[in-house]
Amino acid sequence: MHCKIIQMDQKFDILHEKLAEAKLGGGQARIDAQHKKGKLTARERIHFLLDEDSFEEIGALVTHRNHDFGMADQIVPGDGVVTGYGTIGGRLVYVFAQDFTVFGGSLSETHAEKICKIMDLAVRNGAPVIGLNDSGGARIQEGVNSLGGYADIFFRNVQSSGVVPQISAIMGPCAGGAVYSPAMTDFIVMVENTSYMFVTGPNVVKTVTNEEVSSEELGGASAHSTKSGVTHLVATNDMDCVEKVKRLLSYFPQNCEDKAPELPYTLGDEYRPELDHIVPESPNHPYDIKEVIAGIVDTGSFFEIQESYAENIVVGFARLAGRSIGIVANQPMCLAGVLDVNSSKKGARFVRFCDCFNIPLLVLEDVPGFLPGTDQEWNAIITNGAKLLYAFSEATVPRVTVITRKAYGGAYDVMNSKHIGADMNFAWPNAEIAVMGAKGASEIIFKKEIDAAPDPAAKLAEKEMEYAATFANPYRAAARGFIDEVIHPKETRRKLIKAFAMLEHKAVSRPKRKHGNIPL
Repeated sequence: MHCKIIQMDQKFDILHEKLAEAKLGGGQARIDAQHKKGKLTARERIHFLLDEDSFEEIGALVTHRNHDFGMADQIVPGDGVVTGYGTIGGRLVYVFAQDFTVFGGSLSETHAEKICKIMDLAVRNGAPVIGLNDSGGARIQEGVNSLGGYADIFFRNVQSSGVVPQISAIMGPCAGGAVYSPAMTDFIVMVENTSYMFVTGPNVVKTVTNEEVSSEELGGASAHSTKSGVTHLVATNDMDCVEKVKRLLSYFPQNCEDKAPELPYTLGDEYRPELDHIVPESPNHPYDIKEVIAGIVDTGSFFEIQESYAENIVVGFARLAGRSIGIVANQPMCLAGVLDVNSSKKGARFVRFCDCFNIPLLVLEDVPGFLPGTDQEWNAIITNGAKLLYAFSEATVPRVTVITRKAYGGAYDVMNSKHIGADMNFAWPNAEIAVMGAKGASEIIFKKEIDAAPDPAAKLAEKEMEYAATFANPYRAAARGFIDEVIHPKETRRKLIKAFAMLEHKAVSRPKRKHGNIPL
């Protein structure tokens, strides 16, 4: 018996020696190599992400079970991923950080089990999950066991969706099947120059299509933030990535049954005279909707999402009198603010997230319609435009719209109109609510009169003014109750604070169903 106790003590000491080495990222040489690339180690990332001394590790002594291909002699406690829980700003979060210095951060059966364990805990306890991804992919030596591990994680991503917030930070390679887990989380943050995501790498691309492309060009932060829209935020380095994750979380509730945290706020003079001078008198001149946002929300609180993708629509989080809100706004500075395939998808995804987690929605509308053309039609603007319409119609959170200028055609309906369930709809005095612009409408309605006139151009101008006087204002819509109030721009912030306070306890009863069928 005494010999067995000594053997157990020796085994315990050996395990803890290996654990200590694993906590150093597999050794000082590997840490140095990580730092030379401008990257932090997995444990450093967790250290800077969480509150001081709040991290509690789970599964530190877990090792892989594979004995093939010489793996039996390569046992490292933790198996390439650090998992556990802690707090950010005093609020509970669960976190996993893949360690590229241990087996290249590759995913094994036990590596996956560790991640699944904290995802299960997150759902049971109603707290966000943050994944710090830095992995070479599936561990080839384990074959189907590693593939099964990925599927176990994917399944939990879906089961957790809409229950607790899920954030993925891509802080190194993420390729092949590994990309699908981040894709099913709520937000993706990528690091410039050191992270990439793709289903098939440059070598496969070259073999199949004969294209020469680098990892950065194919799936780097720039490509995914401007071309594909896969990533929501781009960080300049690991520390910036960690700070962006923390700021993002500050706008969210802990889970779908909670409310987002409110910051203390004392009401004062909520008029903003600068808003009276942002929109140009000419309906054809652009202006920056972000200036309108800045004039409405709490100072410095707007946090834009997908800033460089589908720039004709602006989405992001902000605070209004200390309350967290989501903002969807047409951007006249880009494509005149029209809706197209990409902006519709971007807006719909954001609206659905806010609805999942009880974040009220503010819509700032200046939209001349949907973008015409074969490119849009052949890329399914019908289906994709319907996604935004579906998302707003489905949302049960407080929803308020302000029409700042144009609201034309079907786009008027789609952008959170009264007809699809918006709670409060305001319009500025110069708002134009009509089927189309005055010129286009006049050319159709008064075609015979214009063609028969001695001076068709003068007649068109006359009829254009007549149509504009009749429809290019918000008062007809207000007379029908489609607009609740026509307000001066400077009053907007005060009106919105009151409207959202009034809607704070909004409750909606939905029809009984399994789930809807959004046009994917």
